Amino acid sequence: MRIAILGDGAMGTACSILLASKPETDVCIWSAFPDQARQMQASRENVRFLPGVRLPDKVAVTAEIHQATDAAELFVAAIPTIYLRKTLAGIRDHIPTGRAVVSVIKGIENETLARPSQIIAEVLGPRPIVVLSGPSHAEEISRHLPASVVAASDDMSLARQVQSLFTTARFRVYTNPDIMGVELAAALKNVIAIAAGICDGLGFGDNAKSALLTRGLVEITRFGVALGAQRDTFFGLAGMGDLITTCISRHGRNRAVGEALGRGQPLSEILARMQAVAEGVWTCRAVHQLAGEKDIDLPITREVYRVLFENKSPLEAVNELMLRESKSERE
Repeated sequence: MRIAILGDGAMGTACSILLASKPETDVCIWSAFPDQARQMQASRENVRFLPGVRLPDKVAVTAEIHQATDAAELFVAAIPTIYLRKTLAGIRDHIPTGRAVVSVIKGIENETLARPSQIIAEVLGPRPIVVLSGPSHAEEISRHLPASVVAASDDMSLARQVQSLFTTARFRVYTNPDIMGVELAAALKNVIAIAAGICDGLGFGDNAKSALLTRGLVEITRFGVALGAQRDTFFGLAGMGDLITTCISRHGRNRAVGEALGRGQPLSEILARMQAVAEGVWTCRAVHQLAGEKDIDLPITREVYRVLFENKSPLEAVNELMLRESKSERE
């Protein structure tokens, strides 16, 4: 099977390494940046996003879209949400109608509030789509450390095919029929991760972070169920599993943004020095808007939004959360 990876970031690279371990695959990474493609092809390493991890010899890298997509039977979309629509619009003529896409993207588009799978279908036309998500930092997957994720799709036959294709001795894949819930969980956990980082930056302890993760999961679930997702999804790998990893890991970009904010650094400076995209910053804006339109109470997201975009003090935001009106834990 010839597989085209759309995107040269850490997750796209990690997926290429996973898929190249299968004898029946032929894998090519497409980069939108010729210099990056040449560097990766020559050095056999993604120095920018995954330094020290060697690309398998069978993985090709190119900036020529036709070289990646010609005869490709499956596409893996690994492009940040904020660039997804524009990037796909520029290459859609090279992606055949009806070919399946596996999305490993986590976010919500600001302008339209669309999920990645919806953007893919809108730009490329109706086609089978599988969302692969869960606690899966590329830094660990690329080094063959154990991980488990879910493959979510409306087409369970395709989900099982993707499950088989991606499963290795170190990467376990479950199936899930709730594509909306999996995508919403993947997006919102990044917002909670910023809040977790703020706790770290302010020097709060384990008690604070445990409470934040617990109430953050309640908030994510409330939002997802209100939009029509299945409640159980948020207590699985795509929900609770990914939330834990993102909020505690040293690899978490969104947690790192929050930590820097908690230490008093301006958001503009934090983002300017980052190599990769912290999806939670932009997702927070979209979720805050959608929650307002749907009248969904998201107190943690609301305070993160105010810190990010209204210059509210992180400590003041924490105090406001702690001093809200007392209520029952169970709704």
